[in-house]
Amino acid sequence: MPHVVFVAPSFLENTNRYVAAFAALHDRGVRLSVVSADPAEAIPVSLKKHIVGHYRVADAMASRDLLEGVRALQKGIGPIDRLTGALEQLQVPMAEVREALGIEGIHTEVARNFRDKDRMKDVLRAAGVPVAKSGLAVHANGLRSFAESVGYPIVVKPQAGLGARATYRIGSREELEALLTSVAPSERRPLQVEEFVRAREHTCETVTIRGETVWRSGTRYLPSPLEVLENPWIQYCVLLPRETEGTVWNAFAATNDAALRALFGASARTAAGTALTHMEWFLREGVGPNQPNMLVNEVGVRPPGVAIMPLMGLAHDTDLFADWAELIALDRFTPKARRWAAGAAFLRGHGHGSHVASVTGVAEVVAKLGDALVELRAPKVGQPRALEGYEGEGWATVRASTTDGAKQALKTLIEGIRITYR
Repeated sequence: MPHVVFVAPSFLENTNRYVAAFAALHDRGVRLSVVSADPAEAIPVSLKKHIVGHYRVADAMASRDLLEGVRALQKGIGPIDRLTGALEQLQVPMAEVREALGIEGIHTEVARNFRDKDRMKDVLRAAGVPVAKSGLAVHANGLRSFAESVGYPIVVKPQAGLGARATYRIGSREELEALLTSVAPSERRPLQVEEFVRAREHTCETVTIRGETVWRSGTRYLPSPLEVLENPWIQYCVLLPRETEGTVWNAFAATNDAALRALFGASARTAAGTALTHMEWFLREGVGPNQPNMLVNEVGVRPPGVAIMPLMGLAHDTDLFADWAELIALDRFTPKARRWAAGAAFLRGHGHGSHVASVTGVAEVVAKLGDALVELRAPKVGQPRALEGYEGEGWATVRASTTDGAKQALKTLIEGIRITYR
């Protein structure tokens, strides 16, 4: 009976979807234990009966605390076959614990290939995978020298980034000097610096079983996350098209495979190579004959965020949370045909202020969308403004039989629902 330990720092709504997916495997002989910073009382009642062990730690994202919890579960419940979690920040701590306790899966060196963005670019570049020009700056002059060599604009972000958070597009020497007054690189906190790529941004989600690609999907960001962060008034959408053949994602497949081979390295053929990866990549137009038009941006060895998991489920008539749990616990994945286009819109307000002042147009949009609207969580008056990230104060998901239908549904959402702040 496989014993899986899932790391859930807190029992939040989205985390509980993953916990529930693993708990549902109990009828296939999977035993589930959980490490969290929340007490056992926070576990949803419906899940408790399917969790054989729980250990509370002070900080579930700290390697030392995580090691304490996993070791205790190993001693109390029995040998652990898989240690997993859905958050980007957990990947290196979990790898360190696996390595310390002899648990199969991704170990430290491979986890750092994915988590350290400068190292990632070096690994990909060495393997001949096209990426943007980049470097790691440990002092201000490093940023200045890079900007002088590649020209403006440049992108500056943390070495271990998450999405586009704490990411800056710098368009001039004056903007760089202004940034350095508040965000300066150092030996302890280096900064990743890259050329700014003018391109359309896509994702590629890939399921591999011991290094073999068995399924692939992909979405388009509308617009890019960085543009959304720079412009608080822009509504953000993610589109998953209906088409599978003859698309840019098919053309990207060889690059996707090459990148994953490089990042997993020799561990690909082991349990480490059983994974769902989330790759962000750029499609450039009008490049020269010797310039690649597809560049890998970043890769995460974990489920994607920004509603891509439920969107993949909608498009393929499946539950991707359950499918991922089965993949990790049992090395199994059953590909499903894509039958729909799907999309998500993240609803953000206009104006200044710290709280939502008004929300209009919801009833009209619901009536217009009809069956195309799958789920809508509209902002509420008085709700605090989301000051970080690009997900906004509310969101909606849609599904349609055509890609154009999904695009139109997203357009109806972002044009019809209006939010203001006070």
